[in-house]
Amino acid sequence: MPNILTAQDIADFLRISRKRVYELMQLSPSHGGIPCFSVGKSRRVERSDFEKWLASRKAS
Repeated sequence: MPNILTAQDIADFLRISRKRVYELMQLSPSHGGIPCFSVGKSRRVERSDFEKWLASRKAS
């Protein structure tokens, strides 16, 4: 997995739709959303942030 992830990378990994990934990116991280940042019109996620988010979702 690359250090910077796209919505498609996350969708492929989680086996969910890219649309659902974008919905999760729109949520605040404090409300269960995936922490992300913008690069132009695109959204990206640092792999370490995604791994932390995933671990927190497993614990819930």
